[in-house]
Amino acid sequence: MAMSEFALDSGNTAWMLTASALVLLMTPGLAFFYGGMVRTKSVLNMMMMSFGALGLVGVIWILWGYSAAFGTQGNAFVGNPFQYFGLVGLTDQNSIMAASGVPALVAVVFQATFAIITVALISGSIADRTKFSAWMVFAGIWLTIVYVPIAHMVWGGGFESPTGWVAQHISAPIDFAGGTVVHINAGAAGLALALLLGVRKGFGKEPMRPHNLPFVMLGAALLWFGWFGFNAGSEFAADGVAGRAWLNTMVATCMAMLTWLATEKIRDGHATSLGAASGVVAGLVAITPAASAVDSFGAIALGGIAGILCALAIGLKYKFGYDDSLDVVGVHLVGGITGTLLIGFFATHHQGAWYPAGAGDGLLYGGGFKQLGAQAVAALIAVTYSFVVTILIGLAIKKTMGLRTSEEVEVSGIDLAIHGETAYETIGSRATMEVNA
Repeated sequence: MAMSEFALDSGNTAWMLTASALVLLMTPGLAFFYGGMVRTKSVLNMMMMSFGALGLVGVIWILWGYSAAFGTQGNAFVGNPFQYFGLVGLTDQNSIMAASGVPALVAVVFQATFAIITVALISGSIADRTKFSAWMVFAGIWLTIVYVPIAHMVWGGGFESPTGWVAQHISAPIDFAGGTVVHINAGAAGLALALLLGVRKGFGKEPMRPHNLPFVMLGAALLWFGWFGFNAGSEFAADGVAGRAWLNTMVATCMAMLTWLATEKIRDGHATSLGAASGVVAGLVAITPAASAVDSFGAIALGGIAGILCALAIGLKYKFGYDDSLDVVGVHLVGGITGTLLIGFFATHHQGAWYPAGAGDGLLYGGGFKQLGAQAVAALIAVTYSFVVTILIGLAIKKTMGLRTSEEVEVSGIDLAIHGETAYETIGSRATMEVNA
């Protein structure tokens, strides 16, 4: 289709509007998932970090985020934030979904939901001890100088795109719906902040059990529901490839939940509800980059491997002493890397799977090591850039406004101290609020 032409496809447009709504629902779902995993005294703060990210990123994305990520001006690392500042000058003809007949504004809202959930994911690694004001400042800066450049490099025609440096020298990396852009990116940032903040008071010495497991399971269910828009919507059309992504998302997630539960049973003697919910998320994370690039057997294998590896990885924080409060590193970083690398083994052109120009089959389908190499390079770039820049952002905030709450606030309860309210009214909390009033 020529750049001067645009033919509206109402079916694809209706699907992309629906997919955008599904992905937006994932952030409130994440708030329930994370909120249930923390202790009673910090549940509101945890949920507010997701809602705060939703509000802030939603505005920034419209002003300069989309332009810098998907504008046609700029370089291999980032676009021009002023090309479509406030969406001025953006037309349907230069929409990233123009070939599918989807208007530019629909493309903007769909990509906004990805940016929102990515920022919100990071908050799980710093639960119970982070200033809300510092989190909001961090979220805006991180979106602008970490998420946007990586999105541009992978999806916006930059360094890791099908026409970028990696494709020219190795093979075109495959990231259908956000293995590197969303999950590796957020996981590496979560690790950086967890190391910078230090551990919670009592970490490793006293129990910090989830206060509301039904919240956790509700959140996982909402995430799974919304994820069909996340993955199947990334085709930008209502077609067979979207169907393949939908099916793979379902079956890989089912398998990951089963293998996580089996790992728990063998290791701990119990298959838990928390394990079921975490296994669901691990499977969703791992299949995200590969959703359209593997067949059914590949999706089952990928999900099964991810469930085992992520279940084992969440224990690393106790071994190495970093306090990744809600297992962002164990699930999103490890799951994202697992899914991204396994593309190099299981990717196949069979069954009409979507491929970027220049991508090849995986090792198990006769493609050799080229695709695995491209996936490894893409993952390494995302981990390195996100981790290093996040550390720099965190240090700057720590030196200026401070990043961590006081020990008194952390011990007494961040909800009441920071937000002036509690999730569950008790005699003590009611008396404290009356005194503060």
